[in-house]
Amino acid sequence: MNYQALIEAFSKVDYTNIYFILSASSIIFNPLFWNIVARNEYRNKTLTKIFKSPKNGCYFLAFVIFTLGIVRDLLFGKAIQSDNECKLFDSIGIKVIGYICLAVGGILVYSSMYTLGIIGTYLGDYFGILMEKRVTGFPFNICDNPMYNGSTLNFLGTAIIGKSCAGIVLTIIVWIVYEVALRFEGPFTSMIYANRDKKEVKKPTVTKQKSKKIN
Repeated sequence: MNYQALIEAFSKVDYTNIYFILSASSIIFNPLFWNIVARNEYRNKTLTKIFKSPKNGCYFLAFVIFTLGIVRDLLFGKAIQSDNECKLFDSIGIKVIGYICLAVGGILVYSSMYTLGIIGTYLGDYFGILMEKRVTGFPFNICDNPMYNGSTLNFLGTAIIGKSCAGIVLTIIVWIVYEVALRFEGPFTSMIYANRDKKEVKKPTVTKQKSKKIN
C-alpha cells in the first residue's frame, strides 16, 4: 500500500463540511445523552415517575435512543456522500473487507439485542430492572462489548464501501467515544449490581416452623 498516498487522501478530508460536523456531533452526543439520562434515572427515577412504571420509562428511553441512532446513521451517510471518493479503496479486496465488517458488525449488534431484549439493551438496569445473572452466551462469550464493537464495525464497513476517508475518520471518533463511554458505564453498572447483591445479603432469613399434629 502507498502510505504517502493514504496520508495525502486523509489530508484532503473537509473537516468543515456541515455533514461531517453534524455527524461527529451526533456520534459524540448520543452516548453522552443516554449516560446522563440513565444516571439521573437511577438516582431520581424521573422517567419512572413520569410514565408511572420503570418498564414504561425504559421503553420511552429506548425509543428516544433508537431514534437518535437513526438520525446519527443518516448524518453519517450524508457525510460519506458529500465526501470525495478515495481511489485507494477502489478494489475488490477492500470492498470485500467492507462487507465482512458489515456482516460481522450486524451479527454482533442484532444477536446482542436478541439476547438482552429491549430492556436489557436500553439500560433497564438503571431503572432497577436487573437481570438475575450475567449473560455469558453468544455473542458475549466472544467479546465483552459486542453491541459497541458491532456498531463500530458497521460504521467502518459503510465507510470502506463508500470509499470515504471522512467516514474512516468518523469511525475512529465512534471507537473513541465508545471506549470513553465504557469507562463510565462499566463501573457504574457493576456498582448497581453490587448494591443489589448487598441488599439481598442483608435480607433476613425467615425460618418456617413445622406444624405439629396434636393427637
